[in-house]
Amino acid sequence: MKMTNVDEDLFFREATLRLCSSLDIQVALNRCYEYIRAFIPVMQAHLHILDFEQNVLRLVALVGAVLPEGEEHILHLPEKGRREGAAFWKTGEVIRIVNQPDPIKVNPEILRRLGFRENVSYMSMVLELEGSRIGNLGLMADGVNQYTDEHARLLRLLREPMSIAMSNALEHQEVIRFKQMLADDNKYLLDELRSVSGDEIIGADFGLNMVMRMVEQVAPLDSPVLLLGETGTGKELIANAIHSSSPRKDGPFIKVNCGAIPETLLDSELFGHEKGAFTGAISRKRGRFERADKGTIFLDEIGELPAQAQVRLLHVLQRKEIERVGGTSSIPVDIRIISATHRNLQEMVGSGQFREDLWFRINVFPIMIPPLRQRRGDIPSLVHHFIHRKSMELKLKERPRLAPDAMDTLTAYDWPGNVRELENTIERALIQHRTGGPLSFEALLPLAAPDKVVQSQSSQNEPLVPLDEMNARHIRRALEKAGGKIYGPGGAAQILNINPSTLRKRMNKLGISYGRKSWRL
Repeated sequence: MKMTNVDEDLFFREATLRLCSSLDIQVALNRCYEYIRAFIPVMQAHLHILDFEQNVLRLVALVGAVLPEGEEHILHLPEKGRREGAAFWKTGEVIRIVNQPDPIKVNPEILRRLGFRENVSYMSMVLELEGSRIGNLGLMADGVNQYTDEHARLLRLLREPMSIAMSNALEHQEVIRFKQMLADDNKYLLDELRSVSGDEIIGADFGLNMVMRMVEQVAPLDSPVLLLGETGTGKELIANAIHSSSPRKDGPFIKVNCGAIPETLLDSELFGHEKGAFTGAISRKRGRFERADKGTIFLDEIGELPAQAQVRLLHVLQRKEIERVGGTSSIPVDIRIISATHRNLQEMVGSGQFREDLWFRINVFPIMIPPLRQRRGDIPSLVHHFIHRKSMELKLKERPRLAPDAMDTLTAYDWPGNVRELENTIERALIQHRTGGPLSFEALLPLAAPDKVVQSQSSQNEPLVPLDEMNARHIRRALEKAGGKIYGPGGAAQILNINPSTLRKRMNKLGISYGRKSWRL
């Protein structure tokens, strides 16, 4: 193609207008391609980002050809390609013309991916912005010896606007990506918030006093925490308390029930997947670990993780990075891991069901949450809390009162399902409640042994009393059982499973003296 009397100012203006006509770099390149082909021979144009640090060549836009189905947009160069890529360009060189490509001098895989074949000419231009290289523009034409120095001079006019257009388009894509991520995170976190909003820790200053002390100790740190305890003891609430008291409180709190995710989907849910990673993966998906970046991830029932997921979790703990399913690059994550289980992980390690190295990693700071039967002093507070909350949820006009012996019945029961079972029992009683009648629970607790239910004659016709008075009575019963002893084995503090100092403070608050006669009922 002969170039005669080309108005360079007009060429620059018209090509630049087309480059800046869209923030979609594919559309902008296509419009520019349609214009410049009248002045420069070109059957194909493509934009690449050459990342020397990652040693990859990433296709940004392609015009005049279609990427073969199944081909990646990222080409991983061989290790020696780092030097080859640098050697391909001479120092200070902006445009390179290859009118007769020689596969011996250039990596054949790169030639194939760029569409090189026999009888073609190739012209490439380095794109820079503020002294930093951001990519390459490549043109290809049919036949050999198609490009001249005049073509290179004309293409060079577009170096700056092409660099700016490419940079702006990439920044725009990044803004859109972050906007989508933000919308996705907002929806996800709102769903999570609905599941924990309104919950509070009942017994924080009584039966769970020692647990909350440990929470205060570990919350400001990033150390892994392992929550141990029976099902229904409130491990998720404790995990949320650790997160809410930590420097990460403004970050996400992501919950994962390891036993509720099918094994075939576990890797995708935890670590995400790339588009096309498997059948049905129609788009890229971020996993729970990636969502938890700068925050906390709560791995509930970690003992249910299969062996392969345990290996990948160990990798995350060791290297602080993940890889999406179908992905080839590592993604750094800044997360705090809190695990929970009702199983004996140490026994599982001995039987080969749980990795020993993973056990050591997550068992940095274990917290044992006592079952409800070991902190019966919290039951009255929990009962009143659940009656209040469930009455509002069920839209009851007024809160029903308890039957005279109801609290004794509930306190005497062992609660194998712990706090969760107590909550469900209260809700079931409210659903079956008849207006005007007191709440009674004997029929709802078929497993409660009759001889375990305290039925004191003096309480049969007692009206509903204030919560502080009920707690005072419970403390007095413990003191009576302990013979007035507070500290040491068999003392009231041990019976109530609380710190002796805490018990003394509670007794002072409730006006219970320390004399042997003063605490009797």
